[in-house]
Amino acid sequence: MIGNKIVTFVREFVPYVLILGIVILIRVFILINASIPSGSMTNTIPYPSRVMGLKTAYWFSEPERGDIVVFWAPDTPDTRYVKRVIGVEGDTVQIDDGVVFLNGEKLEEPYIREKMRSEDFGPVTVPENSYFCMGDNRNGSWDARYWTNTWVTNDMLIGKVYFLYWPLNQIRWLDGTDGDTFSSFK
Repeated sequence: MIGNKIVTFVREFVPYVLILGIVILIRVFILINASIPSGSMTNTIPYPSRVMGLKTAYWFSEPERGDIVVFWAPDTPDTRYVKRVIGVEGDTVQIDDGVVFLNGEKLEEPYIREKMRSEDFGPVTVPENSYFCMGDNRNGSWDARYWTNTWVTNDMLIGKVYFLYWPLNQIRWLDGTDGDTFSSFK
């Protein structure tokens, strides 16, 4: 009698433990759930908001220009940042009077909603296994232009952002289908 109850309990309990284990594995090794604690990516990603992405996105490929990535901040390694990849290995990035130039050509940035303050930066050439990242809200983003350690390296990458899920009235894919495209230089 007691043996039957134990068997019944195990049969009912084990599936829940397995499901919980699978959910934890997916959360730890596959999905990124990140909050956006500043306005550095507005208007592409509103402030405050939450996004989801994949840690697996760069297991077999490298980030591309225009990807929105989550990474450990170069100057404060215990902090996660969400920014857009502007330059990849070998690219030359320069800002002249608030206009971004990539490899000598003006970068078309349809995701930027307001003109960047008049500032100059560079030129700098992105080193091997590194990325130059900036926020879409150039006038309100602490990014590679200001970091002591300018580059986001491969070992700092956590993954790629794909989906905005909070606030609920802003739910959408962040894949270039809603004005956050990055058509030049792809």
